[in-house]
Amino acid sequence: GFSVSIYNVTSESIYLRWPKFSGASSYKVTARAVNTVGRSLLAHFSDVTLKGALTSLIPNTVYAIRAEAIDKNGIVLAETQIIQSTAPDIPVIDQAYSKLSNSITVEWRAVPGATSYLLTAQGGDSLVEAMVTNSPGTLTGLKPATLYRITIRSINSGGKSQPSPFRKTKTVLAAPVLSVSSPTCDSIAVSWKAVYMAAGFSVSLMRSDGLGRMLKENTTDTSLTFTNLDPGTLYTIKVYAWNANGIPGDDFTYNQRTRPNTPANVQVAFNSGALRAVVSWMPTEGALTYSVTASCGLLELTCNTSSASCVMPSLQCGSEYYISVMAYNDAGSSNPADAVSLKTIPCAPVNVSIEEDEGGHLLVSWSNVSLSHYYVVFVKSDDGLEVHCNTSHPQCHFQSDCGFTYFISVFAYNKAGQSPLGEVFNYTTAPCCPSDLRAAFVSSDTVHVTWAPVRGAEAYETRAVGWGGTVLCNDTATACTLSALQCNTRYRITVYSFSEARGSNTSCASKYVATAPCSPEIKNISKEAHSVISVHWQSNNEEATYTVTARGQAGLWYCTSPGNSCTLINLPCGSAFSVTAIAVSPAGQSLPSYSVPLETAPCCPDDLILTQVTQSVTNISWTIGMGAQTYITTLESPKGQAKCHTLQNYCLLGCITCSTNYTVSLKAISETGLASSCTYQGYSSSACCPSGVKLYRLSNNGIRVYWQTSDTTTHYNTDLRGSKGNFTCTPRSGRSHCDITELPCGDIYTVVVSPVADKGTKLTFCPKKIYS
Repeated sequence: GFSVSIYNVTSESIYLRWPKFSGASSYKVTARAVNTVGRSLLAHFSDVTLKGALTSLIPNTVYAIRAEAIDKNGIVLAETQIIQSTAPDIPVIDQAYSKLSNSITVEWRAVPGATSYLLTAQGGDSLVEAMVTNSPGTLTGLKPATLYRITIRSINSGGKSQPSPFRKTKTVLAAPVLSVSSPTCDSIAVSWKAVYMAAGFSVSLMRSDGLGRMLKENTTDTSLTFTNLDPGTLYTIKVYAWNANGIPGDDFTYNQRTRPNTPANVQVAFNSGALRAVVSWMPTEGALTYSVTASCGLLELTCNTSSASCVMPSLQCGSEYYISVMAYNDAGSSNPADAVSLKTIPCAPVNVSIEEDEGGHLLVSWSNVSLSHYYVVFVKSDDGLEVHCNTSHPQCHFQSDCGFTYFISVFAYNKAGQSPLGEVFNYTTAPCCPSDLRAAFVSSDTVHVTWAPVRGAEAYETRAVGWGGTVLCNDTATACTLSALQCNTRYRITVYSFSEARGSNTSCASKYVATAPCSPEIKNISKEAHSVISVHWQSNNEEATYTVTARGQAGLWYCTSPGNSCTLINLPCGSAFSVTAIAVSPAGQSLPSYSVPLETAPCCPDDLILTQVTQSVTNISWTIGMGAQTYITTLESPKGQAKCHTLQNYCLLGCITCSTNYTVSLKAISETGLASSCTYQGYSSSACCPSGVKLYRLSNNGIRVYWQTSDTTTHYNTDLRGSKGNFTCTPRSGRSHCDITELPCGDIYTVVVSPVADKGTKLTFCPKKIYS
């Protein structure tokens, strides 16, 4: 339970401590060099002393240390042993010096057994240490121009030696803190802050590539400027301060490039189509980048590049730019090159207006454009034909045709080129006026207007203007029918062409047409005489001739008059007519008037035949009278009258007296009641049949027929008809009997005695006798 520990070791001493041991009244410590011939060292300590030091030891020597706890009787109660080496010997500083303001370098002779060294610099309140392995060693982190006490201790595994005797050493001046710039392309300005304890400064400058000579200046000021340097060249600048003893301090090295020279031979190539400029120049020595500035009023465009050319895009038309180039490097910029003026292309003309006059010309005008020298107007029609106009004025005239669409572009020009394409205007001229205008009446109040199609017309408006009003017709076809025109009126007809883009062409010529006369109105039809009809109408037309037409199945009959009546003659009987009137003038023919029916009296039958049927009955027949529906036939004599009313064309009249002369009349009546009285040749009834007819037998084959008559002038005829033959006997006038001989016997005969007519015609209605 007894142990010893070492808490410090030096070159010649070992410091020990141990815990109090119970019963011990003293402690004995013995140190014996190991592997080294030498004396042992013995030390005694009281019981109240719990640590001790072994001194006068040999540096860099390993000792075996034995500690014993002894009671008051001298008996060893406990013991322990440890091995400990002493530190190396104390080093001796040969020299200590400062080359840098923040360090001191120390040189010494090597100490046997030392594995490292501890350098110490103490100045004022600061203490700086550095562990090194051999000489020389450097202490860093020191303050410039400061006096330090420098010591050194050697170290091995056993511990550290005592510090060496100190050496006083002062650090050199601090390096000036530089501020370097190149105010111009051939100068470098160097400035610095004052350095503590500095008596002066040394500044040197030389090209970094080693060319040329070195420039060196000593000064007590804190700034210096080198001139006549090469532009854009890298220079190395070295500055240090010295103290009053002339000892130089830290130097400060700085590489500074002079500003580049002003770019030369600046060229500007303008691309008018893209509105951009390519700026180029000769490369400048030492320039890293270039900046191109294009200024136009308050507007400024910038382009940065590392090459010897730059593209300035998005330039504005109609502007004058002043373009300058500056070279840049890490020192700054060069002076700007002399500005080069660039006038861009003019802007596209604006406020373009297009006017069309009646002379077939287009006037294109626009506002003046800045920087423009002249203008070119291109006009292309929709048929592909293109014309252009060069002018220095803000307007241009073009020949134009109707019905065309023109595409109009206006360009401004200057030395830089052509302005950008502005708005392309399309202007459609008024459609052409219809040509070959023709108007044909299809009726008295309707005119059919036709014309040839014209260019540019999408629709047409036909307008007829008369004293009574206006009639319109709109259509896309090249024909139009104007109806409901007023009769007997002069109209001005105009066909206007129309397009959606331009509207109507109101300059088209008119054509005058007059409508046909108004239809006359028949007021009255009167019968002037047989087959003569007078027609009266109301006349309301000028310069018109009227024609009246009677139309029926029998044909057409006309009469013409410039007045208000005319007469139709030779109208056939028994006919129905439709009577109309029309008016005819140079303008045409009116519509017919409303028809008025006309009926002529029925025709008298051409032939009338009277046939005696019996002695008191007569059959009258006749041909049909045109237009007649019923007939009234009358036989009249002083002895009386016989009358018959019939729908037929024949009639039986009774109560006829034989051997009498009658007047014959016939009335033909139409279904409307018109009647014609017809008179014919008189009629004589047949002679009277003889009375008292008797037959007397003359012989076996003959008979005598006897009769009675009061008319001695009448001839009679006797007829016998039987199965074996027919026999006739005609006596002389005035006789009242007749003999018939050579009759076949044994037969039955029918005997008739009848008067003979004037024409020899036998009458068949006299009484018959049977004879056997």
